[in-house]
Amino acid sequence: MTTLDEIGSGLRPRVEGALPGPLSAEFLARQQRWESNARVYSRHLPIAIAEGSGSYVRDVDGNVFLDFLSGAGVLSLGHNHPELAKAAAGQLDLLTHALDFPTPAKDAFVEAQLSMLPPKLRSRMKLHFCGPTGANAVDAAIKLCKTATGRGDLISFQGGFHGSSHAAMALTGLVAQKQPVPSGMPGVHFFPYSSCSRCPVGLSPDSCATNCVSYLERALHDPNGGVPRPAAVILEMVQGEGGVIPARRDFVRRVRELTKPLDIPLIVDEVQTGCGRTGTWFAFEQYDIEPDVIVASKALSGIGLPVSLIIYDQHLDTWSPGAHTGTFRGNQLAFAAGTEAVRIVNRDDVLGNVRRRGEQLAERLAPLRNHPWVREVRGLGLMWGIELANPRYGEPAATLATAVQACALRNGLIIELGGREDCVLRLMPPLNITAEDLDAACDILLDAIDESCP
Repeated sequence: MTTLDEIGSGLRPRVEGALPGPLSAEFLARQQRWESNARVYSRHLPIAIAEGSGSYVRDVDGNVFLDFLSGAGVLSLGHNHPELAKAAAGQLDLLTHALDFPTPAKDAFVEAQLSMLPPKLRSRMKLHFCGPTGANAVDAAIKLCKTATGRGDLISFQGGFHGSSHAAMALTGLVAQKQPVPSGMPGVHFFPYSSCSRCPVGLSPDSCATNCVSYLERALHDPNGGVPRPAAVILEMVQGEGGVIPARRDFVRRVRELTKPLDIPLIVDEVQTGCGRTGTWFAFEQYDIEPDVIVASKALSGIGLPVSLIIYDQHLDTWSPGAHTGTFRGNQLAFAAGTEAVRIVNRDDVLGNVRRRGEQLAERLAPLRNHPWVREVRGLGLMWGIELANPRYGEPAATLATAVQACALRNGLIIELGGREDCVLRLMPPLNITAEDLDAACDILLDAIDESCP
């Protein structure tokens, strides 16, 4: 069978026959037999993946797909980037795991991460390495702020997603995820997020003045508001799992202006938006704010090797030794690849490519704004969502979204669903995707929408 490397620069989406193919069907059957019922992606995208290269993957039956899922965002420079793979492979012969001991690989990674912060933040921020997941970094951020402030309540936002651990799940808006797990972490208060096409306080988008944040302002200043001064406010600049909803600039700035004088740490969850996904290294830079805590994970290594960390203002560093640990917080392979990823991002102007491709994507998707079944097209950088809704009744068109996803897959494009009732088509290509590959993906997606709509 021809490999992706052998095809080389001539890669194009190619699917022959029905999906899943016969070999993929065998793998999927074994997976169903032995793996947890909680598995997700292979239910909606029924393929068994054999290899990846750049923006493409090949399944075990030889079908080739453009991958606009990118490992849920971890593969910021695509599959198997040769320089990242070389950096990780070189580290294999030196040291692979070192707990929280200082090492040359870790020191270089720390220096690289700090170099990507806005200049005003670099001198006063500290880093803490967590377990391998973003959810563990969210847990660490919560513990840090509770320890530093001596307070226990937390404020999160409706529609937000912060992970599937017990504590991170308590901060997540999706009720269905929490219902099977009683007695969640107490003290979490949810407030409206600036999802203006679906105004959380019932106003018309035309009359919106980010009144949603006024609700929070009144609650925190009202002695009868029922919400004690919290240990932290946690906020996504773009709600990813919530349906790719960028926060309004005024909303974010008012939240920061509210929390600062009240000495409430602001945690920005950049697990999905960090490492260049929105066109700046962190999305909060586009909102002209300075958070107290930054949560990062997913794309830190650029190649899918797990690492997570929190970057926080040093005045919060009141932890005792061992206050938050994790056996796998010393992943030297991830550090080596992540340092190389930062070098490549700067060398190749990857952030510039994100902005240019984001503009290209906005232009290609613009006709959908007049499509009867499209409620809204929204995004930032290379993180986009297309929300589908019934034009007659307005309810989320979840069945249609599933049909579009399946049609796109049959024609060689992998996309994910998200948002309320999974009615949002989500696009997260590699940050170094070419204009040609982006156009090819848009052709497939637009055709899939037209083909699937009644």
